Amino acid sequence: MMSIAPDRKLTSRGQERRDELVRYAVTRFAERGYHPTSVAEIVDGIGVGKGVFYWYFSSKEDLLREILREGLLRIRRHQQAAIRNEPNPLRRIENGVRASLEWLSDNTEVMRLVDFAWTEDTFASDLRRGRAISIEDTAKHLRDAMDQGLIAPGDAVTMATAIRGITEEVSRLHADTDADPSTIPADDVVRMVLTGIAG
Repeated sequence: MMSIAPDRKLTSRGQERRDELVRYAVTRFAERGYHPTSVAEIVDGIGVGKGVFYWYFSSKEDLLREILREGLLRIRRHQQAAIRNEPNPLRRIENGVRASLEWLSDNTEVMRLVDFAWTEDTFASDLRRGRAISIEDTAKHLRDAMDQGLIAPGDAVTMATAIRGITEEVSRLHADTDADPSTIPADDVVRMVLTGIAG
């Protein structure tokens, strides 16, 4: 279900208000949990009425779906910006891993919501679609590397799944321990990924 009818255009003030709702909800959901946080708490927290909330979102479930969708979109954009104009597929993978670690370390609240969403059937199917897209993005770079003879032929999807798993788990470890994001050992992760795929 979409939050806003596709033909509804938001004014800049409307977009600011919607973004404010999203930001506040991300913080509240991450701090208190999705289920304990009510729509009333969210609107009270930013000083608006429930009607404002329901102008942008049909339900609390719809709001979390939007948070997850926007998070997936933002990390993909961050990755794409990092690999743009890089002809070497192995460098694209390296840059993509670094961009992923950077984004995930800067968005630990969203990571916590993603972890929660995996436990709920309502949201898990959306996340599975996002995961499949992410894995296929990486698999394309791996196939390019194989075609160019940079790495041995292999199952690109399995390798891409492993890269995603390593990247997410390292980020999750840091998010769970509230470690300083700058301490994520990006060089170690990149070395492990590149050594693993290059053999």
